[in-house]
Amino acid sequence: MVTIGGGGLAVSPLCLGGNPFGWTADEETSFAVLDAYAEAGGNFIDTADRYTYHVAGNSGGESETIIGRWLKARGCRDRMVIATKVGALPGLDNLTPQTIRRAVEGSLRRLQVDHIDLYYAHVDDPGTPVVETLTAFDALVRAGTVRHIAASNFTADRLAESLETSARENVAAYVALQAEYNLVQRDGYEQSLAPTVARTGLVCLPYVALARGFLTGKYRPGGPRVDSPRAGQARAHLNGVGLDVLGALDEVAAAHRTTLAAVALAWLAAQPTVATPIAGARNPAQLADLLPFLTLRLTAADLALLDEASAKRANSHP
Repeated sequence: MVTIGGGGLAVSPLCLGGNPFGWTADEETSFAVLDAYAEAGGNFIDTADRYTYHVAGNSGGESETIIGRWLKARGCRDRMVIATKVGALPGLDNLTPQTIRRAVEGSLRRLQVDHIDLYYAHVDDPGTPVVETLTAFDALVRAGTVRHIAASNFTADRLAESLETSARENVAAYVALQAEYNLVQRDGYEQSLAPTVARTGLVCLPYVALARGFLTGKYRPGGPRVDSPRAGQARAHLNGVGLDVLGALDEVAAAHRTTLAAVALAWLAAQPTVATPIAGARNPAQLADLLPFLTLRLTAADLALLDEASAKRANSHP
């Protein structure tokens, strides 16, 4: 287990991303993925009130609703750590106290729970005073509605300002940061955010940990067409750096007789400040590609090889 929030949350090394639920995975398939994840010992599920607003016919909250139905059907709420987010769903796309109060009520209802373990500010809201946002979050923590709060898609300066405000006002503080971070997208996090995360004692939970599927190895030059709504974004990494990284992943995966996805996740988990990477799966087969990560231990030589391959990136990522 990995701990977050000063040990307040004990979570699995792999956080299951709920973005596919209600989008590329219907409810039945989502239940199958959640069942397989729980059977493998997983206990940490990440979602958001926005998921999956962008899908035609959806209004947001579909992922939370599916997860809530699964929690109730399986009777496993007490064994699961549930994270969701506020601030990016149209109509609730800010971090004012009124929005936070309305949004948390909707999330609790859809998830069918009486509290949220980790509640994120999904995106920063420069239009709302930081102290107002944090005071609203603090009220939820004091009421027991939320156990811990966290930030997502914040700049280093805004993250630091938020933490300083929490200390000064004696209100709840962010304990973690979600940020884009993976073997082919390193600069943004490592150069800007990682120093602040390290200095303030936070941890990072990287999303797009597999670069929208690119690091699974299924996108190759001249390879078969992959039917995925994220194929275009993943193929954008088919450049010199991306190919170097795939070559290193191939070598390490072969040495350990495991999947490329497992190696990519293990590299992330080995990085300073990272607590647990987030990865989603739209069916049990995709999840099976991720699960070997839970027992994989990379050597120093493995990590050096992957670092060398990805070190040529120099702002080449999309």
